[in-house]
Amino acid sequence: MANPNLMFYTDARHPLVYMYEPPMYKEEFESTVDELVGTPIEALMFCLGDGRTMQHDSKVGEIWGRNVEMWKHHIFKRAYDNVESLMDAGFDPLSIACNRAREKNILFYPTLLLQLESGVRDGPGYDVRSSDFRLNNKHFDIGARGDLKSDFPGNNCADFKHLEVRNERLGIVNEVSSNYQIDGFELQFNFWPYYFHPGEVDVNTDLMTDFVRNVHKILKKASIQRELVITIPANLKDCLSIGLDVSEWVREGIVDVIVAQPIKRPDVIDPNASYIVYDPSYLNDIKELSESVKYTNTRVHATLAGTLDSDRNGHAPIDMIRAAACSIWDQGVNGLYIDWFASWPYDSSFYKKVREIVHPDIMASKDKFYHVPTGTRSDTEGKLTCQLPINLVSKVPVKVNIYISDDLVYWDSVNRLHDVILRIRITGATENDSFIFKLNGTTLPKTSMRIINQMYGMDSPRYRIFGQWYVFHLDKTYFPVKGVNSVGVILENRDAESEVQLTLRDIEIDTKYLYGASFGKGFIDPDLGPYTYEIT
Repeated sequence: MANPNLMFYTDARHPLVYMYEPPMYKEEFESTVDELVGTPIEALMFCLGDGRTMQHDSKVGEIWGRNVEMWKHHIFKRAYDNVESLMDAGFDPLSIACNRAREKNILFYPTLLLQLESGVRDGPGYDVRSSDFRLNNKHFDIGARGDLKSDFPGNNCADFKHLEVRNERLGIVNEVSSNYQIDGFELQFNFWPYYFHPGEVDVNTDLMTDFVRNVHKILKKASIQRELVITIPANLKDCLSIGLDVSEWVREGIVDVIVAQPIKRPDVIDPNASYIVYDPSYLNDIKELSESVKYTNTRVHATLAGTLDSDRNGHAPIDMIRAAACSIWDQGVNGLYIDWFASWPYDSSFYKKVREIVHPDIMASKDKFYHVPTGTRSDTEGKLTCQLPINLVSKVPVKVNIYISDDLVYWDSVNRLHDVILRIRITGATENDSFIFKLNGTTLPKTSMRIINQMYGMDSPRYRIFGQWYVFHLDKTYFPVKGVNSVGVILENRDAESEVQLTLRDIEIDTKYLYGASFGKGFIDPDLGPYTYEIT
């Protein structure tokens, strides 16, 4: 079996059973595969319900919604109605997707979300997606003893020290492995990454290793060619801290593919790290993980998200996707894992992105947009570890790292490089404030700086962020280097009559290329950003 370079994850709910009116038809369910045909996507990672309950004809797991009498959520009821309508018509939804993938030569890997909270049965907060197994066995929860702080996010997660919890999970794996012609199976460890009581992680880590060992045996018993994929936090120390001894799993050869994500899988893109980290150490995590599996049979894929959630764009444009993908490939990974189902229904921009991302050599001389992400409105669960924003204090230097994959010196030497633009946004700034800006320790000349006043705006594409932009067109004297670059900012002089906090909020680097030395670029203003309004 070919080792897939490009895996595509769908949760099989938001772009599928949530969308269609019941009764759902077989052909509508097949669309989850059909939409990927003709792309470089080699493997479909297909989520099994929400992890606690299934959305296929399971005899071992509980089926979504069958324990619900009155619904408090219309879309969750629609999902139930669609699944039931397919089964009433004689179709098993998982078989539909699995068989269609086989017909269209796409590898098929069911995905099990290993961990979610147990939920509440009655009253406010009733979780209609949960299973009776979880609702009726609250004594299996990590926080069942009542000795953890109420704000510990794993309190209501299942404690894998209990044999019953592990066996319930294994039963689902075994049923799917036995009854469906799959090419592999994915264990998603990073969706809700809490598996043991914080005080009992060390003593129970071997239990999780044994659990993974058993999953591996189940898959290989059905077919030696089947792959076990594990999706984990990229940092191996983070994994070990929650009871996942990934290094041991690799040593034993019981995992075939490691999918690396920032811990808790935030879903906002970051070219510094590929997918979404707000910590430049993530690139090091990916690189170290790739190095750790050398000379083994385990491969490493890194996750690439497609959501941006800035004040200017919801989804990342193609030049930002290129920047992120190239940053990943630089770390020596074996492949990409893309989590773009939120872009459904897929349009031409989706297919253009998918076509390019597996070819870093093709993307090398195409426009890229790098940014250092800042906290967004989506960060409601404390998932992000952001470099930005940073509050500025007079005369106190701050430094932020940004990763660039481009070889700007080479492309400039062959006359293909059109422009390199550095943009910095400081909120709270006025025309009376002044700053010193540095790139890799070198002060950028103010004579080449353009200030764009956005102290106030009546409207914005998504939500309003005010401030001043400071824009530099960088010539070869100031080119960013391939790899990690540092951007420094010093508040030089503050408006004497202002008490508003000055905050470094955004850092962006645009690398723009020509098709050939004499080609035009095709936009009016060279400072135009790749967004729905101009930063000019």
